[in-house]
Amino acid sequence: MPTRSIGLVLLIVLFAPAARAQSAPLLYPLFQDHAVLQRDRPISVWGQAAAGEAVSVSLASSSARARTDASGRWSALLPPISAGGPFVLTAQGSSGAHQSVHDVLIGDVFLCSGQSNMELDVLRAGDSRNEISNSANNSIRLLNIEHAVGPLPLLTFPNPVIWQIAAPETVPEWSATCFFFARELQKTIQVPIGLVQSAWGGANIRPFISATGLHELGGYDSGLGILRLYAKDQSAAQAAFAAQWEQWWRSKSADRAGAEPWNTGEGWQRAPLPLTDWRFWGLPELRDFKGLVWYRTTITLSAAQAKSAATLMLGPVNQVDETWINGRALGNTFGYGTDRSYAIAPGVLHAGDNVLVVNVLSDYGGGGLLASGAKRALQLASGDSIPLEGPWQYRIAPAAVGYPPRAPWEPVGGLSTLYNAMIAPLGSYGLRGVLWYQGESNASEPQSYQVLLAALMADWRRQFGAELPFLIVQLPNYGPQTFTPVESGWAALREAQRLAVDRDPHAGLAVTIDIGESRNLHPTNKQDVGRRLARAARHVVYGEALAPSGPEAASATPTPTAGQITVRFSDVEGRLVAYSHDSPIGFELCAEVQGSCRYADARIDGSRVLLTIPDGLSPTRVRYCWADSPICNLFDLAALPAGPFELQIAH
Repeated sequence: MPTRSIGLVLLIVLFAPAARAQSAPLLYPLFQDHAVLQRDRPISVWGQAAAGEAVSVSLASSSARARTDASGRWSALLPPISAGGPFVLTAQGSSGAHQSVHDVLIGDVFLCSGQSNMELDVLRAGDSRNEISNSANNSIRLLNIEHAVGPLPLLTFPNPVIWQIAAPETVPEWSATCFFFARELQKTIQVPIGLVQSAWGGANIRPFISATGLHELGGYDSGLGILRLYAKDQSAAQAAFAAQWEQWWRSKSADRAGAEPWNTGEGWQRAPLPLTDWRFWGLPELRDFKGLVWYRTTITLSAAQAKSAATLMLGPVNQVDETWINGRALGNTFGYGTDRSYAIAPGVLHAGDNVLVVNVLSDYGGGGLLASGAKRALQLASGDSIPLEGPWQYRIAPAAVGYPPRAPWEPVGGLSTLYNAMIAPLGSYGLRGVLWYQGESNASEPQSYQVLLAALMADWRRQFGAELPFLIVQLPNYGPQTFTPVESGWAALREAQRLAVDRDPHAGLAVTIDIGESRNLHPTNKQDVGRRLARAARHVVYGEALAPSGPEAASATPTPTAGQITVRFSDVEGRLVAYSHDSPIGFELCAEVQGSCRYADARIDGSRVLLTIPDGLSPTRVRYCWADSPICNLFDLAALPAGPFELQIAH
């Protein structure tokens, strides 16, 4: 062996113990170079070492001692430290193990969570080139938690995490809302800001609530039971959920011929080949379709092929499929165009014709089975591959059927999965508050959102502290504009957000009804979102005597003058004003029955708005800016919009 090679081997041997020591650090991954720890309260620090080992921890001039439990976990509590740094955090084990992390700051830490509008990064925000080039700030740091799911709460993150310092090289991929909030907040709260980004685009609120929180709400026990089963036996859980799915379909099926999805009922049509996104089939009814479409084909096998263990490959599918062969459920998977692959148990296939049925749900983007060729095939254990080239049939499910139950293990539509893998591993890390930007994926079911949001806030406070402040971004304007009063899921969800915040002493609302984009689900003006969140934080978190979110409707009462309703507003800076008109627009008066709302003429009187009752109407409610994408022109002198609302008229 050449001398150079021998030297290299010796170096590897000599330094192997050091490499092994570094691969098992004492400190939990949250505690690393550039971390920000919460100021002015006891600092929880934890990690892993050998069972029974004593560990000492030091930070600045403070120190604490701990001993590991039987599993090797240790935790210590350092005394409160004022804002400052940089410091070195050190952990020393009695066995000689040692770890130090550097450039640690003490300041305020905020958890930024929700769905895609919280994820939207600085690179995609408005004026991004300028924002990125001027982003350097050593006292703003962010830790991003990558997407992950878990059927049970995890003690550590499935993927590596790292603290980054704000700079043109790092900020482009940061949450724009999160970064702009920190930058704005530092104008008045001049301490280091730590941001923990844990969000997943398209997510319902339910995956972010723990199993404990959902059990307390009630109505989720069956799904949570299947989720626990999934943690132990995925095949058994798939079968249990398939039975639930099939029962749902039977309850929705209007005719017995459609009660079994794999039957020979009426309504099937020949699908165009090759199969692609159904929006491009040239069929008007599928061009903008959101909902369920059935697919069916027949696979003819010899006796030898039928006996061979097999894997079904469907290729990419958008978004959720439930798949059967010969009436046996194979699986349910969520994914935006991700490949599906399902094992088929022995005995399910038989010689002759085998019927494959796939139901696909899509409510965003493309729809259906998206690939052709080798991507879609029946793979036999012998190595043979039988392409699934068709012919295929399809059947569009009636809109009245609605959406099916979602598998509890799903990342965005399931139960507790995101909490388990992206919130639970944060443990007792100190937080100053939470920024929550979510709700778009719940707009079709707004009636349950107020309770769910209150449950999420209570749930996370169990983990991070009983009075943990929440700053909620109310949904912006998005969707078609209307000519007459309408019912709106987006408006109803905004109202649920408003009511949940109004009834929580440690929550604040950032109204964004004027800074959305009617044709863009992801509006790029995240600077104003950050400013309004920072303003809400100054009131809710830091106790400043300023209106947290602009004018808020306080009451609606009949005026002494017949034929008018008075709406009184609180939190008005200066006075109410109407932009681009001599009076406010968007007010509605409604009777009890649905569909009775009518637009009402309005006039500003200081911090009140006087509404004229339309002829023939006996109103019981007032609504303002009640639509998916309303035009709202009522503001105060702080240039903050009056938020959308619905109020009962007090007589």
